[in-house]
Amino acid sequence: MKYTTEAAEKSTVKITVEFDGTEWKDALNKAYAKTRGRFSVNGFRKGKAPKNVIEHAYGKGVFYEEGLNILFSENYGKILDEKKEEFTAVGDPELSVDDISDDKVVLTAVTPVRPDVKIGSYKGMKIREFAYTVKDADVDAELERLRERNARKVEVTDRAAEKGDIANIDFVGTVDGVKFEGGEAEKFDLTLGSGQFIPGFEDQVIGMKIGEKKDVNVKFPDNYQAEALKGKDAVFAVTLNSLQGRELPELDDAFIKDATGSETVADYRAKVKERLEKQAERNSTDATENSILDAIAATAEAEIPQAMIDREVDSLLQKFEYQLMYQGLKLQDYLDFIKVPLSEFRKNYEDQARKNVLNQLTISKIIKDEKIEATDEEVEEKVAEQAASVDKSAEEYKKTMDPRQYDYIRSDIIVTKLFAFLKANNEMYIEENKE
Repeated sequence: MKYTTEAAEKSTVKITVEFDGTEWKDALNKAYAKTRGRFSVNGFRKGKAPKNVIEHAYGKGVFYEEGLNILFSENYGKILDEKKEEFTAVGDPELSVDDISDDKVVLTAVTPVRPDVKIGSYKGMKIREFAYTVKDADVDAELERLRERNARKVEVTDRAAEKGDIANIDFVGTVDGVKFEGGEAEKFDLTLGSGQFIPGFEDQVIGMKIGEKKDVNVKFPDNYQAEALKGKDAVFAVTLNSLQGRELPELDDAFIKDATGSETVADYRAKVKERLEKQAERNSTDATENSILDAIAATAEAEIPQAMIDREVDSLLQKFEYQLMYQGLKLQDYLDFIKVPLSEFRKNYEDQARKNVLNQLTISKIIKDEKIEATDEEVEEKVAEQAASVDKSAEEYKKTMDPRQYDYIRSDIIVTKLFAFLKANNEMYIEENKE
């Protein structure tokens, strides 16, 4: 086998591989041994006909496709391994046959590869740093949510519907006087003010009395999932069947102990504040790192292969699918409901996927250029920390570790060092957080 590689357009590498007649003959013999059971020839039991008899009956090229597959599969990986210092394949190649005869076979593979990223600047920039703080009002809001989660439902009969009530309704929706699919239900429980329905719907149910019928006039958003309803005016004939209010428990020590296990309201407030402060610290770190990446990526350029974007879309879509699973939904059921095919739905993630890939490439480039590494001692120290957090010795903990955990720990140390380096080499400033 002989091969050459050359850079091609759009972050691809053209690999041209030539096999001599002996290699080609050997591949055809392997193809015959692998596939002969598929062929029936008069006078022979199935799978027992000689190679030349099958070729005479089905044509000389009967084993070509499988032979070419064998040649490529046995050698492509070797080539990538030999050239790993020059390029990294990031997707499947486009294959073509340039020449084929008894004497030789020439194959061409156009392979998408990890692109080089050109960074305009990553030092001496002015970049916003985030520092979220926890206020007493944040703790109060958490306590209020605890009360909300433990609220008791009570039947309401003596007043009109209010925000926060659970309204049991029948409704029939029409556009231009015609019913549309998914726009009709009976005895549907709707929490008023939840934003579950399109804008304006719940606001018009507020104020209705039990037994009242009312036409609710709304307009579907321009970005609504169902194409046929985007931007359309609609009328919902609504009947309010019943109401349930929510009775909140008193915020006292007895409630807190029953609901959380903490002895007093003060104890629980302290725990909530500590948890929120840790979350605020994580959010500050994440927001600052994203701010740094956004600033640097704005100066970066890379010709990203579609294969890398597709792979990142797969990852984002999988995360969304997991979120649906936690809600008891399947992705296909969700797509059927919003009437959007998967191929179209994937497009919603392409911009974010492209941004994520560029950020990943940027991170890798800076790490390589600045020679940022994690030493074995740093990895061992981190392993010891994790072991201590679960009350184990380092040696005991190592016995339970998956080898991939070491890679994750090493990567985490390197990325932490990277952002420490970037913060130290750029002018970081903090704006007042008004959120």
